[in-house]
Amino acid sequence: MSGSGGYDGRVAVGGPPAVRELPHAVVRKLAVGPMANNAYLLTCRTTHAQLLIDPAAEPDALLRLVRAGSGAGALGRVVVTHRHADHLGALADLVAVTGAPIAAGAPDADAIAAAVRLPVAIRLHDGDAFDVGHVRVGVVGLRGHTPGSVALFFRDDGRVHLFTGDSLFPGGVGKTAGPPEFASLIADVTERLFDRFDDETWVYPGHGDDTTLGAERPHLAAWRARGW
Repeated sequence: MSGSGGYDGRVAVGGPPAVRELPHAVVRKLAVGPMANNAYLLTCRTTHAQLLIDPAAEPDALLRLVRAGSGAGALGRVVVTHRHADHLGALADLVAVTGAPIAAGAPDADAIAAAVRLPVAIRLHDGDAFDVGHVRVGVVGLRGHTPGSVALFFRDDGRVHLFTGDSLFPGGVGKTAGPPEFASLIADVTERLFDRFDDETWVYPGHGDDTTLGAERPHLAAWRARGW
């Protein structure tokens, strides 16, 4: 599977970022930390406004990523897709250097604020949208992996680009605490992602390689039956 300009979304901890050049935006993907988390930088090609998603670890590497998109190191917002510690280890350091406000799903915001001892300035809800320069970014609430997990999406180059955190991976949905949480997550992923977006939608997950909704759609029934 390959995307624009040969981008395939494959990265390794200690390696270089994967860079996807789109008509209106640039996506940079970097693997960081002991759990090989994916961090993403979205840059508007016109204004150089930037959004960082999931500053998991290795703040120096993430700052280099930010500066690769904007020589001034400008960062308009940091979104944490959910409250788990492996997705916010570099958050405090990034905010200290860039001054960027923190955004997160409203039900997870207090836990994130307590973990990093910083306020979550923007509490996100399903259906919200905001601008990164000229790029419009939508918010999808995906309840189950955590109560406040969110996905983000934008449209460019004729397709939807979807950042799913730990709610959707190649091969299944994210880990849940039990059957009620799984039922919530599989329902939201089905109704709010697969029923809404087409097969060309490119998925950028919180760990591992990228995928598309088309590649995963045939397996939804099997995921639901197995319960994870």
